[in-house]
Amino acid sequence: KINGLGKLESYNAIASAIVGQSEVFITVKKQLAQIPKHRLYTLCASAMSTVSMSIVGAYMTMIEPKYVVTALVLNLFSGFIIVLIINPYDVKDDEDILEIKGEKQSFFEMLGEYILDGFRVAIVVGAMLIGFVALISCINDLFLIIFGITFQQLIGYVFAPIAFLIGVPSSEIVAAGSIMATKLVTNEFVAMMDLSKISNSLSPRTVGIISVFLVSFANFSSIGIISGAVKGLNEEQGNVVARFGLKLLYGATLVSILSAIIVSIML
Repeated sequence: KINGLGKLESYNAIASAIVGQSEVFITVKKQLAQIPKHRLYTLCASAMSTVSMSIVGAYMTMIEPKYVVTALVLNLFSGFIIVLIINPYDVKDDEDILEIKGEKQSFFEMLGEYILDGFRVAIVVGAMLIGFVALISCINDLFLIIFGITFQQLIGYVFAPIAFLIGVPSSEIVAAGSIMATKLVTNEFVAMMDLSKISNSLSPRTVGIISVFLVSFANFSSIGIISGAVKGLNEEQGNVVARFGLKLLYGATLVSILSAIIVSIML
């Protein structure tokens, strides 16, 4: 009611933060085949915009715990705001599917089915992740050979003005932009380690803003992870996700930017 989206979208946003961005689709596998493209985008965007509770502890060893907790809460609401802006739609009551009724299964039937689903998702996600990481590495090498600068470094300069817009002091925007680009091109773990190495040379304001920005799964590899997870459960819908992969990353990155802006106002 509050976020203006359907029950399925609201459930998925919360579940993504608990079980993870790929595992959450197993919990809604029966609904996947019946939802249209715009609703599927919202499910995927909420999965990419959050992080799994299982790795929150690891984040807290690299950045201040208060920023991790803040980002977890802000990303949830920022995700709803961004989705309503770039992917607006209304869900009618008869379309708001939360539970699909089917033949009753015994405990062991259900257990076996979900074990196999998890295995298929793990295999496909693993293959997609290896492929996407290899692709980014290849692009980095090509840019280095042709232009003398890696793709990751180039994106760092692109993010410098964005860092300024979200409240980073002008003297630190290049360093902040580089960390933001590292997160986008590789993943949040690598970016957090880089931030921890230079945090003493940055202002507390910059560290807080960038820390909140880093707490999400918004990176190129996540496109492969999410599309692979959906493909492992429903091949047709997995292909749909792959087609809007860049838009998915764009939306999830905007969520991180919005959360960082909110924190910059408070710092």
